[in-house]
Amino acid sequence: MQTMSITGGTVLLASEGLRTATVAVRDGLIEPAGADGPGVTLDASGLLVLPGMVDLHGDAFERQIQPRPGVDFPADLALLDTEAQLLANGITTAFHGVTLSWEPGLRSLSAWHALLDALAARAWTCDMRVHLRWEAFNLDALDTAIAAIAAGQVHLVAFNDHTPAIMRKLRDPVEGVKYSSRAGMPIEEFRDIAHTVASRAGDVPAALDRIGAAARAAGLPMASHDDDSIAARDGFRARGARICEFPMAEDVAVAAAAAGDLVAMGCPNVVRGRSHLGWASAARMAEAGLCRVLTSDYFYPAMLRAAFILAGRGVLDLPRAWALIAENPAQAAGLADRGMIAPGKRADMVLVDPATPRVVATIAGGRIAYLTAEGSRRLSMPG
Repeated sequence: MQTMSITGGTVLLASEGLRTATVAVRDGLIEPAGADGPGVTLDASGLLVLPGMVDLHGDAFERQIQPRPGVDFPADLALLDTEAQLLANGITTAFHGVTLSWEPGLRSLSAWHALLDALAARAWTCDMRVHLRWEAFNLDALDTAIAAIAAGQVHLVAFNDHTPAIMRKLRDPVEGVKYSSRAGMPIEEFRDIAHTVASRAGDVPAALDRIGAAARAAGLPMASHDDDSIAARDGFRARGARICEFPMAEDVAVAAAAAGDLVAMGCPNVVRGRSHLGWASAARMAEAGLCRVLTSDYFYPAMLRAAFILAGRGVLDLPRAWALIAENPAQAAGLADRGMIAPGKRADMVLVDPATPRVVATIAGGRIAYLTAEGSRRLSMPG
């Protein structure tokens, strides 16, 4: 029986908001107030004790697999480094945005299998899950994707369609080389593959229907990515996708929210003050109640900073801002056991120095998963 007490901190409690409290942990779960035991004590005086972050879409792990174009490293090595980054940033549940594309190289079928094998090969401290970013034109891998969904290897499905944009960018040699380099081949060869893939556009709607049916049968949440029109969002909602991820225009987000869909945006958008692609402002949409989930997107440290930036702007207080990266994404993913600090919930917490802000300690599943030097000085062992 493993116990832990986190004392003296300002705790974001599910039912009471921020207040000074002691959090007791036993066997990976949060205990009712007043419970204690002879276990580890972590002094959180002067710190915030917040629910561990739940990241519905993060693809920064790709930079550990391929730190330079065409330079690949084994998936298991990449995931070890990725997990360390996640925990150091207070992310205790991570949905890796794994793109299953027709592109060779980083987002290929072989890369997909390698990542799934690496995830299954060991027990991870961070709860790392698979967000399948299904590329609409990847018809040759359709049966593979459906089999992975049925086998429980996928935890969230998102409809992606980057092929039209790739085809446009291939007209520009400079832009085209970015894709061919990622695929590890000459641009002429990549262009030939892309044209062959694009010629099968007539088969795409039926493939999307099959992916949607498989996800519904497995009870998985579904998202659509980069919706550029209300009509596109309506089409994916009809397939069961109730998460509108990174809408390209605010009117799409407004229509999605009005239909009861959950709108998700990226934390880097909040931290940088704008989308790197010039799309809608995530901060403004969050403050308006349109955006209910924020994700790391491509930069894990952005989650913590985004919540504090939003709280500092004065429209959302910290509990409401934090819900965007913890409670709301947990609910969207169907994970009722986490995202808040309450008795019986999974003991996923992050201790934050609010002055910086920075992570001092991360608790994942009731265990200390990350601890700074300052955090180690706050730790007392039993006896």
